[in-house]
Amino acid sequence: MTSALITDGLTKRYGRRTALRNCTLDIPAGHVVGLVGPNGAGKSTLLQLACGLLDPTAGRIEVLGARPVSGSPRVGFVAQDTPVYAGLTVADHLRMGAHLNPSWDSALAEQRIAQVGLDPAQKAGKLSGGQRAQLALTVAAAKRPNLLLLDEPVAALDPLARRNFLQGLMELTAAQGMSIVMSSHLVADLERVCDYLIVLVASQVRVAGDVEDLLATHHRMVGQRRDTIDLGAGGPWWSRATPTCSRPCWYAAPRRSTTRPGGSVSWTWRTSCWRT
Repeated sequence: MTSALITDGLTKRYGRRTALRNCTLDIPAGHVVGLVGPNGAGKSTLLQLACGLLDPTAGRIEVLGARPVSGSPRVGFVAQDTPVYAGLTVADHLRMGAHLNPSWDSALAEQRIAQVGLDPAQKAGKLSGGQRAQLALTVAAAKRPNLLLLDEPVAALDPLARRNFLQGLMELTAAQGMSIVMSSHLVADLERVCDYLIVLVASQVRVAGDVEDLLATHHRMVGQRRDTIDLGAGGPWWSRATPTCSRPCWYAAPRRSTTRPGGSVSWTWRTSCWRT
């Protein structure tokens, strides 16, 4: 299987501050990847290195088998503030995208704009936060990239706007089959769409792998307890075991879902493993 992103000892420093340290990853193509960690963990730095906006201080990074180049038509990127041009209309953004990108899919862009209810004549500066995020996602996706990078795209959105954005992302994934890496410091943002997870803590990769493999390897659900965190999936769930691992690990509670065959899970993470 080909790789969407490979890093080996990747490090990025800003003066004396290390934003990313000795990052080694091999992300297979065709996955929706959740890049998770607290603020300042290095998520944005990794994504900016992947799209060629930053050069590494040390180590190696390959994206789709080549060195990252800014503006590559094979890579789409939506920055954390979902940037759009306030003085341009929605239609202006689509025309600009068509002019700048040889692989531009006008039919896809117009279909998404209609689907999310954006007025082509509306100026971007007058759109809500959720509408701007949908516009930025449409412009990035209509490039028909092989890899789509999203840096905390729903961080500033209300719950309804988040749900609509993630639903649109799932539809794009199903229709286009592109690889996606989406960062967030909130696990709940990613639970519906991601099948591969990377946890960054203190500028280092602590956990990386397929969701189901991580859940099976690092914990086993054994029951319900009162003195635990409510994961929003029918009550608080936790393992009864004592910590045996220094890596951040994932905990799951079953929930009903129509978005994935066989249901879905709710996730949270801590800095120790409670494995049975």
